[in-house]
Amino acid sequence: MSLAAKTMTLEDYLNYDDGTDTQYELVNGELIVMPPESELNRRIATFLFAYFLQQGIPPYRLTMKTEIVVSGSRATTRLPDLMVLSEELATALSGASRSTVIADMPPPILVVEVVSPNQENRDYRYKRSEYAARGIAEYWIVDPMQQRVTVLEWVDGLYEEQVFQGDERIISPTLPNLELTTERVMNAGR
Repeated sequence: MSLAAKTMTLEDYLNYDDGTDTQYELVNGELIVMPPESELNRRIATFLFAYFLQQGIPPYRLTMKTEIVVSGSRATTRLPDLMVLSEELATALSGASRSTVIADMPPPILVVEVVSPNQENRDYRYKRSEYAARGIAEYWIVDPMQQRVTVLEWVDGLYEEQVFQGDERIISPTLPNLELTTERVMNAGR
């Protein structure tokens, strides 16, 4: 759902405040309302947040609802479900007035998107190329409809893809000690 008739710059967007709690993404200069998450998606993202904490990732390096500036034909930001930050990025964000990973900051080391119904192209196609252009080392696409987790690893300028289903252990280059299956992730939503 588009709000702005005129194309916004990144600066316009970062200074935009409509006085509500509405969340937006800026896609090619167009302000897009982000609908509330489904309960299933929220539960999966919360489960992963808690699981990553149990894996020893410090709380200040985990974030939900922090936006990231990505490359697009025009100004574009995304609002991932979950990000794992590097020490350097966590430090850069600690003094920021807005929870936004801007272009001159290092990228997060892992981004997780939980696919919403009718948004498959957004997560599998558009965000894949945008996160690749941003140099994000690992991108997870958690798909409750397809019951699978796709792990994309940045290798020599492209994402290499591994798909996990059922009781297969999810292999993460960033988090090599995971004892996590797709089935367990999907069951977190129930």
